[in-house]
Amino acid sequence: MSRIVVIGGTGYAGSAIVAEAAARGHEVTAFSRSLSADRVPGVNYVQGDATDEATLASVISGADVVVAALAPRGPLAGTFRDVNRTIARLANAENARLFVVGGYSSLRPAAGAPRFMEDLSHAPAEVHDEILAGAALIMEDLPATPETLNWVFVSPALAFGAFAPGERLDKYRLGDDIAIQPEDGGAISAPDYAIGLVDLIEQDNRHRAHVNLAH
Repeated sequence: MSRIVVIGGTGYAGSAIVAEAAARGHEVTAFSRSLSADRVPGVNYVQGDATDEATLASVISGADVVVAALAPRGPLAGTFRDVNRTIARLANAENARLFVVGGYSSLRPAAGAPRFMEDLSHAPAEVHDEILAGAALIMEDLPATPETLNWVFVSPALAFGAFAPGERLDKYRLGDDIAIQPEDGGAISAPDYAIGLVDLIEQDNRHRAHVNLAH
């Protein structure tokens, strides 16, 4: 059993990860800006501001695994990278493994090809800043962390979010930084993404790596 802290634990991906990890018997803390009325039994819910380092340090203290499941929008639109860099530094200080919920656009269509985010013509202009902020974590910020930090950046398939919730199939496919070619629309539900991410936590066989999950 691991002590897993999910930053953004009541969001779309975060809440599914919290539920999956708790169901497997892990000790789970869900940290978020607002508390959910729909809580998982046995989970420790903590409300707080992710931009406050002292609060983050308190919740990460003693963690075996930290999951950063934050979105680069809303209150974090201008501080997303700074907050994630702080999370990485605090996780490293605790000798905790770090798993980051990434985005699809940081993947590549083929080996050696540019990342999808290098041509954003496929995405509405209003989400370009979000895409670039998310991709910057795997392109710049995580590789720049000390080698002592064991991180895994986990990208979902293209259609991932509350706008396309999908259904739980109890299966997933795992790839590296090359996007898995879609078989059923290129989506993955939050519960199945969570299954894959918690499997990665338990298997502990990816280190400082970029992976992707899809149906």
